[in-house]
Amino acid sequence: MEAIRTVAELMEFSAITAPKAVGKDFVVTRTVYGDEIQQLAADMRAYGETSGKKNFDRDGNNVQNAAAVVLIGLKDAEPTGIDCAACGVPVCLDINTGYQEGEFLGPQCAIRLLDMGIAIGSAVKTAQMMNVDNRVMYRIGVSARRLKMIDADFVMGVPLSVTGKSPYFDR
Repeated sequence: MEAIRTVAELMEFSAITAPKAVGKDFVVTRTVYGDEIQQLAADMRAYGETSGKKNFDRDGNNVQNAAAVVLIGLKDAEPTGIDCAACGVPVCLDINTGYQEGEFLGPQCAIRLLDMGIAIGSAVKTAQMMNVDNRVMYRIGVSARRLKMIDADFVMGVPLSVTGKSPYFDR
């Protein structure tokens, strides 16, 4: 178990040190273990049932058997100011108005979401280098945010497993 904690910590380091647009960092990380994993898995199954959304139960079952879950998100991500319109509004300043609360808080700056994606990619690369099975899951983020396991506006989760066969491969 100590080895998984070390890999999770290295994954967080990889996410934190990944490059970010215009040198500003809004990526946040946290790793959950033990009872928190069980709470997360139960909430994922319950949310899927009450919302009618598919595969929350399947992913909840994967999470239930994880040794750790690394959470990676964005918190209070300021727009980059490049007015690219990828978020759906023509001027970056508009993104700070009319936030909508749903599974995640939005809209989010598309460039900041790319920052988060690069951070996630860097983290899972680290897990892969250590031969730890993992999979990026959107559904984990929904429940982690609902349970306030991480203070973030947008979150993804990465369950970790060390078994003879990856539980995330042919689900």
